[in-house]
Amino acid sequence: MSKLYGKQHRKLQEQFGTTKLADRIEEIASHTEFDEDAKGFIEHCEMFFLTTIDHLGRPTVSYKGGDAGFAKVIDANTLIFPSYDGNGMFLSMGNITLNPQIGMLFISFQTPHRIRVQGTATISQDPTLLAHYKEAEFVVTVTLSQLWQNCPRYIPKMEKVRDSRYVPRLDCDTPLAEWKRTDVVQDVLLPDDSAKAKAAGVIEIGEWIAKIQTGADDV
Repeated sequence: MSKLYGKQHRKLQEQFGTTKLADRIEEIASHTEFDEDAKGFIEHCEMFFLTTIDHLGRPTVSYKGGDAGFAKVIDANTLIFPSYDGNGMFLSMGNITLNPQIGMLFISFQTPHRIRVQGTATISQDPTLLAHYKEAEFVVTVTLSQLWQNCPRYIPKMEKVRDSRYVPRLDCDTPLAEWKRTDVVQDVLLPDDSAKAKAAGVIEIGEWIAKIQTGADDV
Protein backbone atom coordinates (compact mmCIF):
# COMPACT_ATOMS: atom_id res chain seq x y z
CA MET A 1 0.00 0.00 0.00
CA SER A 2 1.29 3.44 -0.90
CA LYS A 3 2.26 5.87 1.87
CA LEU A 4 2.39 8.72 -0.60
CA TYR A 5 -0.73 8.47 -2.77
CA GLY A 6 -4.38 8.82 -1.91
CA LYS A 7 -7.54 8.14 -3.89
CA GLN A 8 -7.34 11.56 -5.54
CA HIS A 9 -3.85 10.78 -6.87
CA ARG A 10 -4.77 7.28 -7.98
CA LYS A 11 -7.74 8.60 -9.94
CA LEU A 12 -5.52 10.84 -12.04
CA GLN A 13 -2.80 8.20 -12.38
CA GLU A 14 -5.38 5.78 -13.71
CA GLN A 15 -6.75 8.42 -16.07
CA PHE A 16 -3.31 9.06 -17.58
CA GLY A 17 -2.03 5.49 -17.32
CA THR A 18 0.83 6.32 -14.95
CA THR A 19 -0.01 4.13 -11.93
CA LYS A 20 2.90 1.74 -12.45
CA LEU A 21 5.29 4.60 -13.11
CA ALA A 22 4.12 6.42 -9.96
CA ASP A 23 4.59 3.26 -7.90
CA ARG A 24 8.11 2.79 -9.24
CA ILE A 25 9.04 6.39 -8.46
CA GLU A 26 7.74 6.00 -4.90
CA GLU A 27 9.71 2.77 -4.55
CA ILE A 28 12.93 4.38 -5.74
CA ALA A 29 12.76 7.95 -4.45
CA SER A 30 10.59 7.98 -1.33
CA HIS A 31 12.28 7.52 2.07
CA THR A 32 11.38 7.79 5.74
CA GLU A 33 14.89 8.57 6.98
CA PHE A 34 17.54 11.13 6.12
CA ASP A 35 20.50 9.35 4.55
CA GLU A 36 23.93 10.91 4.14
CA ASP A 37 23.14 12.22 0.65
CA ALA A 38 19.96 13.95 1.82
CA LYS A 39 21.73 15.33 4.90
CA GLY A 40 24.58 16.66 2.79
CA PHE A 41 22.26 18.34 0.30
CA ILE A 42 19.97 19.88 2.93
CA GLU A 43 22.87 21.24 4.96
CA HIS A 44 24.43 22.70 1.81
CA CYS A 45 21.27 24.68 1.01
CA GLU A 46 21.04 28.36 1.86
CA MET A 47 17.28 28.48 1.41
CA PHE A 48 14.11 26.44 1.33
CA PHE A 49 10.38 26.98 0.93
CA LEU A 50 8.15 26.14 3.90
CA THR A 51 4.47 25.23 3.63
CA THR A 52 2.19 25.49 6.67
CA ILE A 53 -1.59 25.40 7.15
CA ASP A 54 -3.40 28.40 8.62
CA HIS A 55 -6.47 28.64 10.87
CA LEU A 56 -8.77 28.63 7.81
CA GLY A 57 -7.24 25.46 6.40
CA ARG A 58 -5.35 27.36 3.70
CA PRO A 59 -1.82 26.34 2.70
CA THR A 60 0.69 29.17 2.98
CA VAL A 61 4.22 29.20 1.61
CA SER A 62 7.16 31.19 2.92
CA TYR A 63 10.81 31.53 2.02
CA LYS A 64 13.40 30.67 4.66
CA GLY A 65 17.02 31.63 4.15
CA GLY A 66 20.35 31.62 5.97
CA ASP A 67 23.94 30.52 5.61
CA ALA A 68 24.61 26.97 4.44
CA GLY A 69 23.91 24.63 7.35
CA PHE A 70 21.15 26.72 8.90
CA ALA A 71 18.89 23.71 8.38
CA LYS A 72 20.59 20.90 10.29
CA VAL A 73 19.85 17.18 10.12
CA ILE A 74 20.56 16.03 13.67
CA ASP A 75 19.61 12.37 13.26
CA ALA A 76 17.97 10.03 10.75
CA ASN A 77 14.49 11.34 11.54
CA THR A 78 14.98 14.93 12.71
CA LEU A 79 16.05 18.30 11.39
CA ILE A 80 16.05 21.76 12.93
CA PHE A 81 16.05 25.27 11.53
CA PRO A 82 15.86 28.79 13.01
CA SER A 83 13.14 31.38 12.77
CA TYR A 84 14.88 34.74 12.54
CA ASP A 85 13.45 38.23 12.96
CA GLY A 86 10.68 38.85 10.45
CA ASN A 87 7.77 41.23 10.02
CA GLY A 88 6.07 40.48 13.32
CA MET A 89 3.20 38.57 11.73
CA PHE A 90 4.44 35.10 12.82
CA LEU A 91 2.37 33.41 10.12
CA SER A 92 4.46 30.26 9.75
CA MET A 93 5.29 29.90 13.44
CA GLY A 94 1.68 30.54 14.46
CA ASN A 95 0.42 28.04 11.91
CA ILE A 96 2.74 25.35 13.28
CA THR A 97 1.33 25.82 16.79
CA LEU A 98 -2.14 25.08 15.40
CA ASN A 99 -1.32 22.43 12.79
CA PRO A 100 2.13 20.82 13.01
CA GLN A 101 2.00 19.26 9.54
CA ILE A 102 4.46 21.02 7.23
CA GLY A 103 6.11 20.65 3.84
CA MET A 104 9.62 21.79 2.90
CA LEU A 105 11.17 22.20 -0.54
CA PHE A 106 14.97 22.32 -0.59
CA ILE A 107 16.22 23.45 -3.96
CA SER A 108 19.55 24.29 -5.54
CA PHE A 109 19.61 26.44 -8.65
CA GLN A 110 23.35 25.92 -9.10
CA THR A 111 23.30 22.12 -9.35
CA PRO A 112 20.21 21.93 -10.04
CA HIS A 113 18.61 19.55 -7.55
CA ARG A 114 15.68 19.40 -5.12
CA ILE A 115 14.32 17.37 -2.22
CA ARG A 116 10.81 17.54 -0.77
CA VAL A 117 10.26 16.89 2.93
CA GLN A 118 7.02 16.21 4.79
CA GLY A 119 7.08 16.26 8.57
CA THR A 120 5.62 17.21 11.92
CA ALA A 121 6.98 20.41 13.42
CA THR A 122 7.21 22.06 16.83
CA ILE A 123 8.60 25.47 17.74
CA SER A 124 10.75 26.08 20.80
CA GLN A 125 12.62 28.79 22.67
CA ASP A 126 14.67 26.23 24.60
CA PRO A 127 18.08 27.90 25.24
CA THR A 128 19.93 24.72 24.27
CA LEU A 129 18.33 24.86 20.82
CA LEU A 130 18.60 28.64 20.44
CA ALA A 131 22.33 28.31 21.15
CA HIS A 132 22.74 26.82 17.66
CA TYR A 133 21.77 30.12 16.04
CA LYS A 134 22.61 33.77 16.64
CA GLU A 135 19.48 35.92 17.13
CA ALA A 136 16.96 33.14 16.43
CA GLU A 137 13.52 33.86 17.90
CA PHE A 138 12.52 30.20 17.71
CA VAL A 139 14.04 26.92 16.65
CA VAL A 140 11.76 24.60 14.70
CA THR A 141 12.20 20.85 15.16
CA VAL A 142 10.85 18.71 12.33
CA THR A 143 10.21 14.99 12.73
CA LEU A 144 10.41 13.43 9.29
CA SER A 145 7.39 11.65 7.85
CA GLN A 146 8.62 11.25 4.29
CA LEU A 147 11.09 12.71 1.82
CA TRP A 148 11.61 12.23 -1.86
CA GLN A 149 13.94 13.52 -4.50
CA ASN A 150 12.43 15.33 -7.47
CA CYS A 151 13.64 15.37 -11.05
CA PRO A 152 15.58 18.61 -11.73
CA ARG A 153 13.78 19.15 -15.02
CA TYR A 154 12.39 22.70 -15.35
CA ILE A 155 14.77 24.10 -12.70
CA PRO A 156 16.79 26.89 -14.34
CA LYS A 157 20.51 26.80 -13.66
CA MET A 158 21.64 30.06 -12.09
CA GLU A 159 24.73 31.47 -10.40
CA LYS A 160 24.79 33.02 -6.95
CA VAL A 161 25.81 36.68 -6.85
CA ARG A 162 26.17 37.42 -3.13
CA ASP A 163 25.13 36.40 0.38
CA SER A 164 22.31 38.16 2.19
CA ARG A 165 23.78 40.79 4.51
CA TYR A 166 20.88 40.28 6.94
CA VAL A 167 21.67 36.70 8.00
CA PRO A 168 22.82 36.81 11.66
CA ARG A 169 26.52 35.95 11.88
CA LEU A 170 28.86 35.70 14.84
CA ASP A 171 31.57 37.90 13.33
CA CYS A 172 29.47 41.00 12.62
CA ASP A 173 26.45 43.03 13.74
CA THR A 174 23.19 42.26 11.97
CA PRO A 175 21.89 45.34 10.13
CA LEU A 176 18.36 46.61 10.68
CA ALA A 177 15.92 45.51 7.99
CA GLU A 178 15.68 48.39 5.54
CA TRP A 179 11.87 48.40 5.59
CA LYS A 180 11.97 49.16 9.32
CA ARG A 181 13.42 52.56 8.40
CA THR A 182 10.31 53.52 6.42
CA ASP A 183 8.08 56.31 7.67
CA VAL A 184 4.89 54.22 7.67
CA VAL A 185 5.98 51.86 10.48
CA GLN A 186 7.83 54.18 12.86
CA ASP A 187 4.94 54.45 15.33
CA VAL A 188 4.54 50.66 15.68
CA LEU A 189 8.15 49.47 15.86
CA LEU A 190 9.52 47.90 19.00
CA PRO A 191 11.72 50.31 21.00
CA ASP A 192 15.05 48.76 20.01
CA ASP A 193 14.20 48.80 16.29
CA SER A 194 12.80 52.33 16.60
CA ALA A 195 16.08 53.57 18.05
CA LYS A 196 18.07 51.88 15.28
CA ALA A 197 15.78 53.33 12.60
CA LYS A 198 16.20 56.85 13.95
CA ALA A 199 19.97 56.41 14.14
CA ALA A 200 20.12 55.18 10.53
CA GLY A 201 17.63 57.77 9.30
CA VAL A 202 13.95 57.39 8.47
CA ILE A 203 13.11 57.06 4.76
CA GLU A 204 9.87 57.36 2.80
CA ILE A 205 8.12 54.15 1.84
CA GLY A 206 8.39 55.09 -1.83
CA GLU A 207 12.18 55.26 -1.55
CA TRP A 208 12.32 51.74 -0.16
CA ILE A 209 10.01 50.39 -2.88
CA ALA A 210 12.18 52.03 -5.53
CA LYS A 211 15.22 50.27 -4.07
CA ILE A 212 13.43 46.93 -4.35
CA GLN A 213 12.39 47.59 -7.92
CA THR A 214 15.94 48.51 -8.97
CA GLY A 215 17.63 45.70 -7.04
CA ALA A 216 19.66 47.97 -4.77
CA ASP A 217 22.28 46.16 -2.68
CA ASP A 218 21.08 47.67 0.61
CA VAL A 219 17.44 46.56 0.37
